[in-house]
Amino acid sequence: MRALRFDNRFVRELPADPEAENHVRPVHGACYSRVMPTPVRAPRLLAWSREVAHILGLEEADVRSAEFARVFGGNGLLPGMEPYAACYGGHQFGNWAGQLGDGRAITLGESINARGERWELQLKGAGPTPYSRFADGRAVLRSSLREFLCSEAMHHLGVPTTRALSLVGTGETVVRDMLYDGNPRPEPGAVVCRVAPSFIRFGNFEIFASRGEEALLERLIDFTIARDFPELAAEPDAAARRIRWFDEVCRRTAVLVAHWMRVGFVHGVMNTDNMSILGLTIDYGPYGWVDDFDPDWTPNTTDAGGRRYRFGNQPFIAHWNLWQLANAIYPVVREVEPLERALAAYADVHDSSYRDMMRAKLGLAEWRGGEEGDDGLLERLHRLLAAGEVDMSLFFRRLADVDPAAPTLEPLAEAFYDPTRRAAVEAELLAWLRAHGARVLGDGRLAAARRAEMNRVNPLYVPRNYLAQQAIDAAEGGDMSELEALLEVLRRPYDEQPGRERFAARRPDWARDRPGCSMLSCSS
Repeated sequence: MRALRFDNRFVRELPADPEAENHVRPVHGACYSRVMPTPVRAPRLLAWSREVAHILGLEEADVRSAEFARVFGGNGLLPGMEPYAACYGGHQFGNWAGQLGDGRAITLGESINARGERWELQLKGAGPTPYSRFADGRAVLRSSLREFLCSEAMHHLGVPTTRALSLVGTGETVVRDMLYDGNPRPEPGAVVCRVAPSFIRFGNFEIFASRGEEALLERLIDFTIARDFPELAAEPDAAARRIRWFDEVCRRTAVLVAHWMRVGFVHGVMNTDNMSILGLTIDYGPYGWVDDFDPDWTPNTTDAGGRRYRFGNQPFIAHWNLWQLANAIYPVVREVEPLERALAAYADVHDSSYRDMMRAKLGLAEWRGGEEGDDGLLERLHRLLAAGEVDMSLFFRRLADVDPAAPTLEPLAEAFYDPTRRAAVEAELLAWLRAHGARVLGDGRLAAARRAEMNRVNPLYVPRNYLAQQAIDAAEGGDMSELEALLEVLRRPYDEQPGRERFAARRPDWARDRPGCSMLSCSS
């Protein structure tokens, strides 16, 4: 396998845990602990992303080599790798949880590609670390496959995200209680290699603020700006530089969540330790995709009671999480008003980004706000989609096929789940289509241009929960062909792909309440 070039600034420039032994403990005064992946019995490559391999400068022969499976399964290192687990804390479900850290993620190093880009390579499921608490540091094939698949699918959807290079089976089993119902069972184990410019998250800063370690907090902020936000590093005034950085984090997060809402993605566990400082989708745990439109839906069984992380609440939770980051960095900024302005900018950027995305989804040339304008038009549509149990992805995709001069429900027929609920909203929905058609015709755009724009933002193929579960079922039986076929379809989510219609179908009835297809737990 060809050599990767490493420049590990995180471990070179930030303080390490002085204790070398790998046992669970509080870690103070350090940004990370050095730790080696725990070897597995029989590492075997199950899937890989050719796009990510290309970014890193790897060719197919490299990826299919025995050495690749050995390294990215956790059984060896390449020259230049310096593995570690990061120390961070976080607010979980609205409550401060104290020290968390990389409990089963181990960063191998920061690879520099031929274009000079920095990519952090991180194994998830590679064994215990000092932050594993009561866990074993391992991951099952079920969750690892879901993370690998969705990381790449989100990229092709145009949503900011971490990436995934590979999925390696371990040849071992891991015992997990999938639904936390007292029925644990052994499942196949796997390791996914996650790839991103940085895996620093809000919680990396919160932990030092919570402990009053202001010097270390200041050092981490300045390191993050210098490495990951170089466009801001030239600002000579430290306080101004840090404020500009926080403002940029707020803006990136706003755009990210608007994209989630555009495609119907629900993160499921938006704790502050799962929020990327780069505005990337990170930590694919009990995520889900909205099938029938429901703003109150959450894919996370742990969140089923309070529904804190439900689909429609995601913009507000991101704002709340940014407030916690602002509180964390205040001790080294010491100015309230600039932080409040950045938080207000989050709301403005999110609203403007979301409206622009909705404008494109609806095929409008411009957004005319107000209750009597497009805000009201969208609000009425959302109410009808929820009342009629209408598939979100299929409705918006097929809306481009509706004739605005003579609208009917026929192009939208495949988007309805229940004939009775369709009948209940049919008259109102037809009235909505007429109002929408009048808006579209009033723009005066060519129909072909309008439809092309709509199809660029309304995906036909998304990694629906039941599709991922079918790939998992096949993979657990040793058949990776379903994952390979699904991944290939998701490389072109906005293109009609003849012969692959089954991947665009609405959720089948058998998947409505099946675990993995409807809701999931954090167990992985």
